[in-house]
Amino acid sequence: MSSTPPPTDRPRRPRTAAVIPAAGRGVRLGPGTPKALRALGGTPMLIHAIRAMAASRAVSLVVVVAPPDGAPEVKHLLDEHALPERTDYLVVPGGETRQESVRLGLDALPEDISAVLVHDAARPLVPVDTVDAVASAVRDGAPAVVPALPLADTVKEVEPAGTPGEPEPVLATPVRARLRAVQTPQGFDRDTLVRAHAEVAVDGEGATDDAGMVERLGAPVVVVPGHEEAFKVTRPLDLVLAEAVLARRRANDGF
Repeated sequence: MSSTPPPTDRPRRPRTAAVIPAAGRGVRLGPGTPKALRALGGTPMLIHAIRAMAASRAVSLVVVVAPPDGAPEVKHLLDEHALPERTDYLVVPGGETRQESVRLGLDALPEDISAVLVHDAARPLVPVDTVDAVASAVRDGAPAVVPALPLADTVKEVEPAGTPGEPEPVLATPVRARLRAVQTPQGFDRDTLVRAHAEVAVDGEGATDDAGMVERLGAPVVVVPGHEEAFKVTRPLDLVLAEAVLARRRANDGF
């Protein structure tokens, strides 16, 4: 007759964590407060991004990577705002580059984390369905997953001008049906992402996101449908659009 081991002897169930690099200054939004701390509907964008990750039941831990000298300020910010209680939160100092900040976030993860979502703090309004879809695809065995949307515009590959504003020669017109605009959160098997950050050096011509680093390892990356409200707030006009989306959510859904 077999006996069931006591709960303390059972292996811990693998967990999913979200890493939010928020150490950048966001110069395209203008001088002043770092982009992640800019207010959206009276609440910092970073808090919206954290809530978006924590809204997914797949996410049990959110790691916020703060500016190198701004971890105490970010910790205080989290204490000031209501966050889902079933989710754990951790703030760690970041590095000088996004890649370094993500790596520092990975270094802070507990051992039982097996899947990682990396999310831009500047995408504060990503719907929970998108987060769930990415997490589910990783859980089903994909080493790397990105949410993405088809492009509405035709794209041209050009030879960059030596001086801004000069005409640029067109080199090619990629087939639009095969192109996607990539969003976040991007999801990864933890070991795959850790290996990418250990082995892939990103320079000016290299990968611009974590999935691109995994591609350079030769590991497969798959796409799941993104959402139009998961856009990145980079320029002042984006902030206006984000305010409009948030106002509509509050009016329609009590968000």
